[in-house]
Amino acid sequence: MDIVYGLITGLFFGAFLQGGEAVRFERQVGAMRLKDMTIVKFLLTAIIVSSIGVHFLLDIGVADFSPRDISIGAQVIGGLMFGVGWAVIGYCPGTSVGALGEGRFHVLMPIAGMLIGALIYAALFPWFDSAIISLGQLGNPSIGDLFGVNHWVIIVLFVVGAGFLFRFFERKNL
Repeated sequence: MDIVYGLITGLFFGAFLQGGEAVRFERQVGAMRLKDMTIVKFLLTAIIVSSIGVHFLLDIGVADFSPRDISIGAQVIGGLMFGVGWAVIGYCPGTSVGALGEGRFHVLMPIAGMLIGALIYAALFPWFDSAIISLGQLGNPSIGDLFGVNHWVIIVLFVVGAGFLFRFFERKNL
């Protein structure tokens, strides 16, 4: 049943990506050039909705959440690879699959590259685990844990901050 829930969630997320024009190459490049904040607004909205949903489900005891430990090595290397890949092809992994769904076949090679990269990572995982993932292990503290406050305080502060950003973006026609 988890696969069915994942499929349904993925279909909705893909529909929202497409409806919000997040799968448009122009929007992706505009975000990287800080000229079009459509992608940023979409991501902030997704973070807000998922934060509220996940924490509500946790609080009522319906869901369980076990975040992975934070690894500085993995974050730096993974972030650099993600950013370079996004800059080179003009799509992040999710939006590249969405673009393929819209019939943009120029993303076939980048998607194949992502799949090959995932296979290489899986094959070399023991090395990555000892050489990179083990660097700078910080455990899995939440922002609320770090500041000693309830997670809803952090969520409210994030929503307020995002609201100010949305307003700024709209005033600047971004």
